[in-house]
Amino acid sequence: MNARERVLTAMRRTGKPDRMPFEISWGAFTPGLMEVYRSRTGSTLDPAEYFDFDTRSVTINPTKRNRDFSKWFSVPPPPDVIWDEWGYGMVHGSMEHFVEYRYHPLAECETADDVMAFDWPDVDADERFDGVAEEIRRLHERGYAVTGELYLTIFETAWLLRGMQDLVMDFYGNEDIAHAICETLAEIRIRQAVKYAEIGVDVLRLGDDVATQHGPMMGLDLYRKFLKDRTRRIISAAKKVNPDLLVFMHCDGAVAEFIPEYIDIGVDILNPVQPECNDLTEIGRRYGDRISFWGGIGTQTTMPYGRPEEVREKVQEVQVQLGKRGGLLIAPSHILEPEVPWENVLAFVEAVRVTR
Repeated sequence: MNARERVLTAMRRTGKPDRMPFEISWGAFTPGLMEVYRSRTGSTLDPAEYFDFDTRSVTINPTKRNRDFSKWFSVPPPPDVIWDEWGYGMVHGSMEHFVEYRYHPLAECETADDVMAFDWPDVDADERFDGVAEEIRRLHERGYAVTGELYLTIFETAWLLRGMQDLVMDFYGNEDIAHAICETLAEIRIRQAVKYAEIGVDVLRLGDDVATQHGPMMGLDLYRKFLKDRTRRIISAAKKVNPDLLVFMHCDGAVAEFIPEYIDIGVDILNPVQPECNDLTEIGRRYGDRISFWGGIGTQTTMPYGRPEEVREKVQEVQVQLGKRGGLLIAPSHILEPEVPWENVLAFVEAVRVTR
């Protein structure tokens, strides 16, 4: 069984794979831990190649457009701002790869017409996908399952554009603006999702963090009004092109309340099933016959602070909690931070490779 067969068998729950598929998500390591990886292995390979993860991800090409976002701000941002192509501005955070999102180009919009006048990015343009189908074909020939990334699907891009406080206020007091932002994003994401389906990805990775570690970030009433049907349309459009496409939904935090909503709109895979704030046994028991799981290993507990033998034990425990019906790709719940001992990385990979 090759990696692609292993992933698809597990995620479709159509049989028992020869072992649990695995990856270390989000590029595997933060910069500090990447330095440790380079020094301990001597390898110049990407961690996915060195450890031979069962998945590979593709993304769209960089934009060729040169846009001036300063016109959207009445007070010009400072010159050291890092601009995303969507137009929101960041500054470096206090450590590692973290950034602070400080500049939101739709913050000064007063009407839905102002939103529609925004210079939206060309993330759905044909040239952004040039060569991606060929990359997918090469990865398939090597036997890997290929995922297409469409993170920050609606809600997270919406608040990055508008600002979290303003967007939440719009949900309650200025619905026209909230609907204009979310609907425009949904239409863009539909076109992107269709392109990913057309060029042959096995898994479409969607993601919107709508929960904190203590509970939902919004009530189900708001989720249903602004996000649920729009996300359903993205999934339906992609699956209309390729009915075999698997759809993955990323949501950090205490996500249990949203799982029935995800199942209802056609999500096939839940990620990352963060163990610090979810009851994995209960989630596996209640939903494991209707949705598969991708993740499950704590990056705030087991990976940084456990001993290698505890990492190995946790791999076996999560396999029982979430993988009884076969629907588990095991992975740390997020990128691995500098505090993670190298021995724990090795313990995780070694434990996964001997699972049955």
